[in-house]
Amino acid sequence: MNERRQMGALEAEVLELLQSSSEAMTPGHVLTRLGDTLAYSTVVTVLTRMHDKGLLGRVKQGRAFAYRPVADRHGLTARRMRQALDADPDRHAVLAQFIGDLSTGDEEILRHLLGERQL
Repeated sequence: MNERRQMGALEAEVLELLQSSSEAMTPGHVLTRLGDTLAYSTVVTVLTRMHDKGLLGRVKQGRAFAYRPVADRHGLTARRMRQALDADPDRHAVLAQFIGDLSTGDEEILRHLLGERQL
Protein backbone atom coordinates (compact mmCIF):
# COMPACT_ATOMS: atom_id res chain seq x y z
CA MET A 1 0.00 0.00 0.00
CA ASN A 2 1.66 3.24 -1.16
CA GLU A 3 -1.04 5.63 -0.05
CA ARG A 4 0.32 8.51 1.99
CA ARG A 5 -0.93 8.59 5.55
CA GLN A 6 -2.32 11.77 6.91
CA MET A 7 0.04 13.20 9.51
CA GLY A 8 -2.51 12.74 12.31
CA ALA A 9 -2.93 9.06 11.47
CA LEU A 10 0.83 8.55 11.40
CA GLU A 11 1.23 10.36 14.73
CA ALA A 12 -1.45 8.14 16.26
CA GLU A 13 0.28 5.03 14.94
CA VAL A 14 3.67 6.17 16.26
CA LEU A 15 2.17 7.09 19.64
CA GLU A 16 0.53 3.67 19.94
CA LEU A 17 3.83 2.00 19.07
CA LEU A 18 5.75 4.02 21.65
CA GLN A 19 3.12 3.42 24.33
CA SER A 20 3.38 -0.33 23.78
CA SER A 21 7.16 -0.26 24.25
CA SER A 22 8.82 -0.53 27.64
CA GLU A 23 11.81 1.48 26.41
CA ALA A 24 12.39 4.75 24.58
CA MET A 25 12.84 4.26 20.84
CA THR A 26 15.07 5.96 18.29
CA PRO A 27 13.68 6.97 14.90
CA GLY A 28 15.43 3.96 13.38
CA HIS A 29 13.70 1.60 15.80
CA VAL A 30 10.34 3.28 15.15
CA LEU A 31 10.86 2.95 11.40
CA THR A 32 11.75 -0.74 11.73
CA ARG A 33 8.78 -1.48 14.00
CA LEU A 34 6.37 0.30 11.66
CA GLY A 35 7.49 -2.15 9.00
CA ASP A 36 6.75 0.41 6.35
CA THR A 37 8.31 2.17 3.42
CA LEU A 38 8.41 5.54 5.14
CA ALA A 39 11.51 7.65 4.79
CA TYR A 40 13.72 7.95 7.87
CA SER A 41 13.39 11.73 7.64
CA THR A 42 9.59 11.42 7.81
CA VAL A 43 9.83 9.46 11.05
CA VAL A 44 12.28 12.01 12.49
CA THR A 45 9.93 14.84 11.52
CA VAL A 46 6.91 13.15 13.11
CA LEU A 47 8.80 12.39 16.32
CA THR A 48 10.18 15.93 16.50
CA ARG A 49 6.73 17.46 15.99
CA MET A 50 5.24 15.19 18.64
CA HIS A 51 8.03 16.23 21.02
CA ASP A 52 7.36 19.89 20.24
CA LYS A 53 3.65 19.33 21.02
CA GLY A 54 4.61 17.95 24.42
CA LEU A 55 3.46 14.40 23.66
CA LEU A 56 6.92 12.84 23.79
CA GLY A 57 10.00 13.19 25.91
CA ARG A 58 13.42 12.44 24.47
CA VAL A 59 16.93 11.60 25.58
CA LYS A 60 20.13 11.59 23.58
CA GLN A 61 21.15 8.08 22.57
CA GLY A 62 24.30 8.06 20.48
CA ARG A 63 23.83 10.42 17.58
CA ALA A 64 20.05 10.23 17.71
CA PHE A 65 17.32 10.91 20.22
CA ALA A 66 15.24 8.15 21.79
CA TYR A 67 11.58 9.03 22.36
CA ARG A 68 8.91 7.92 24.79
CA PRO A 69 5.44 9.22 25.64
CA VAL A 70 5.26 11.73 28.50
CA ALA A 71 2.17 9.92 29.82
CA ASP A 72 0.05 6.86 29.19
CA ARG A 73 -3.07 7.00 27.00
CA HIS A 74 -5.29 8.27 29.83
CA GLY A 75 -2.71 10.82 30.94
CA LEU A 76 -2.45 12.22 27.41
CA THR A 77 -6.23 12.54 27.20
CA ALA A 78 -6.28 14.37 30.54
CA ARG A 79 -3.47 16.60 29.27
CA ARG A 80 -5.53 17.54 26.18
CA MET A 81 -8.51 18.31 28.41
CA ARG A 82 -6.36 20.64 30.56
CA GLN A 83 -4.97 22.35 27.45
CA ALA A 84 -8.49 22.96 26.16
CA LEU A 85 -9.50 24.35 29.55
CA ASP A 86 -6.43 26.57 29.67
CA ALA A 87 -7.20 27.94 26.20
CA ASP A 88 -10.38 29.69 27.39
CA PRO A 89 -10.10 32.61 29.81
CA ASP A 90 -13.44 31.82 31.50
CA ARG A 91 -12.69 28.56 33.31
CA HIS A 92 -15.94 28.77 35.28
CA ALA A 93 -18.06 28.90 32.11
CA VAL A 94 -16.11 26.06 30.48
CA LEU A 95 -16.36 23.82 33.53
CA ALA A 96 -20.06 24.64 33.99
CA GLN A 97 -20.75 23.74 30.36
CA PHE A 98 -18.66 20.57 30.64
CA ILE A 99 -20.48 19.41 33.76
CA GLY A 100 -23.85 20.29 32.23
CA ASP A 101 -23.07 18.07 29.24
CA LEU A 102 -22.01 15.02 31.28
CA SER A 103 -24.11 11.89 31.28
CA THR A 104 -25.52 10.83 34.63
CA GLY A 105 -22.94 8.05 34.84
CA ASP A 106 -20.02 10.37 34.11
CA GLU A 107 -21.35 12.90 36.62
CA GLU A 108 -21.41 10.19 39.29
CA ILE A 109 -17.83 9.18 38.46
CA LEU A 110 -16.73 12.82 38.71
CA ARG A 111 -18.55 13.29 42.04
CA HIS A 112 -16.93 10.13 43.39
CA LEU A 113 -13.45 11.20 42.27
CA LEU A 114 -13.87 14.69 43.71
CA GLY A 115 -15.11 13.19 46.98
CA GLU A 116 -12.00 11.00 47.19
CA ARG A 117 -9.74 14.03 46.72
CA GLN A 118 -11.33 15.85 49.68
CA LEU A 119 -10.27 13.15 52.16
